[in-house]
Amino acid sequence: MPAKNIFWILIAYLIGSIPWGLIIGKNFYHTDIREYGSGNIGGTNAGRVLGLPIGLLVIFLDGSKSLLMMYLASRFAPGIEKYVGLAVCIGHCFPVFAGFRGGKAVSCSYGYLLGLAIFVTHDFLLTFLIPALIFFIILVFGRMVSLSSMCGVLSGAISIFCFVDRQIGMMVFALALFVIYRHSSNIKRIVNGTESKLGRK
Repeated sequence: MPAKNIFWILIAYLIGSIPWGLIIGKNFYHTDIREYGSGNIGGTNAGRVLGLPIGLLVIFLDGSKSLLMMYLASRFAPGIEKYVGLAVCIGHCFPVFAGFRGGKAVSCSYGYLLGLAIFVTHDFLLTFLIPALIFFIILVFGRMVSLSSMCGVLSGAISIFCFVDRQIGMMVFALALFVIYRHSSNIKRIVNGTESKLGRK
């Protein structure tokens, strides 16, 4: 791989490492959100600890990390957008700026799917819209962010692999499996019937 591409992938990892939930919590609320709730730095826990508006802001900022880097790659290193987006997700989960204690890559994954739709597959319906709809449908009926997040990303992998591009589909499958692995504790709580639901403490 050319040094230029390695450079952009490294930059993507560093951008992915920016822990927005931690930054906002510490600087504006004097709160380390890793010490409350699930201990996660992502938008869901930020919302529980700091309030819904902040949670939504963190979700937007985390998702934008993938989209931003894929846009920059499309301008300055075309052809590596799909790798750059994955690097952002890895950086989010293992952030160098937060002691490698990061999130579960959900927002980054949906930013990645949107970036794939815009810059790589040019198929908005199958690459992004269907996974997003699956996420919201399961969220409405199940009220579990963890379950809807995993199902949404996995559905994206299936739709891309079956109908768009098998290589990219395999990459998204790998990401979906990683997201599921990061939710292993949530899966145990889902099975036990103790997983947190929207609208419940």
